[in-house]
Amino acid sequence: MIRSRLQLLLLPALVMFVAVIPKPEPALAQDKDKGKINTDEMVEKGLEYLKRMQNPDGHWDGGGGMYPTVMTGLAGMALLMEGSTLREGKYSDNLVKAVDWFLTRSQNNGLLGNPQNPTESSRYIYGHGFGLLFLSCAYGEEEDEKRRKKLEAVIKKAVEFSGKAQTKQGGWGYVSAADGGGFDEGSTTVTQLQGLRAARNAGIVVPKSIIDNSTEYLRKCTTPRGGLIYNLGQGQVAQAGSECQAITAAAVASAFSSGQYDDKYGKMWIKYCKTAIYGSGGRGGQGAGHDEYQSYYFTQAMFVLGDDRYEKLFPDEKKDDRMLWSKYREVAFAHYKSGQQSDGSWNGGYAGPMLATTFALAVLQLEKGVLPFYHR
Repeated sequence: MIRSRLQLLLLPALVMFVAVIPKPEPALAQDKDKGKINTDEMVEKGLEYLKRMQNPDGHWDGGGGMYPTVMTGLAGMALLMEGSTLREGKYSDNLVKAVDWFLTRSQNNGLLGNPQNPTESSRYIYGHGFGLLFLSCAYGEEEDEKRRKKLEAVIKKAVEFSGKAQTKQGGWGYVSAADGGGFDEGSTTVTQLQGLRAARNAGIVVPKSIIDNSTEYLRKCTTPRGGLIYNLGQGQVAQAGSECQAITAAAVASAFSSGQYDDKYGKMWIKYCKTAIYGSGGRGGQGAGHDEYQSYYFTQAMFVLGDDRYEKLFPDEKKDDRMLWSKYREVAFAHYKSGQQSDGSWNGGYAGPMLATTFALAVLQLEKGVLPFYHR
């Protein structure tokens, strides 16, 4: 069921790469440093791949010109997580080009992207969210006053666009509420939430009502079992059995990125992910399929949990039943190590290797702690 629903999201275009992660084994946690997979070489090769694949005008795409706004936002985030900024660092020039590309591409109404691009016209909200996340994180490190003012103006308009694009229910769809007839769903809602929170963290005013309404939307999408359904249609009630595990993982990451660690619903989402993703190695739940989208968000959530936060949230659970970053990290990163290609990329699906590579680089660099947005 999750596979068919994700096909309605970015599949078969954006989320096609299947990355099944084996079930974590307790033995991996005996010595967190012994046998710990070193990510430096993987990351360096992956970043160099991104550098080579950047187009002269500063953007990236998924092959054949697909999803340039999404790919540029994600690739830019990977370079920022390395430690480079618009002012200095190994990939500073690449970041400047990417930001300039966004500055010239921003629409008058605040949309980050080009709705006339045939690969984006029916899904431009994804690019808007990832673009807002990237620009907001870049803005936080910008020191050049002239460029900072330009970035601030674009980000403010982008935030305004997100607010106007939000549906009455509090979510977002593939396009704005006006263009989509009020349709909304979970994956685009999380993308917008993270972008808006990054903007707020950078000092841009984000109306509290936008965040509150979207948070309530995700809560209403939660079933009694703790998972989120794909879409909350008019009058629809979230029923058990209709959960979408990838979107639930995304909701956990979204809650953590806003500092919500002990929220009732957040805890429900974590417990659902424990059963559907962590405890079953990505092979349980409705339709299984542990794709890169799910891994991208679930790894963010696991990183924030670390090796001690789950115990604090659920103190009554047995020690052997706890979700631990050290266990998850070793098996997940081993998968990324085995899947990296000789050119530094990771295999992707219909959208090409760019999506898989940017997602992989994002999760492999979480421990660097460069961007405050991903801090524990």
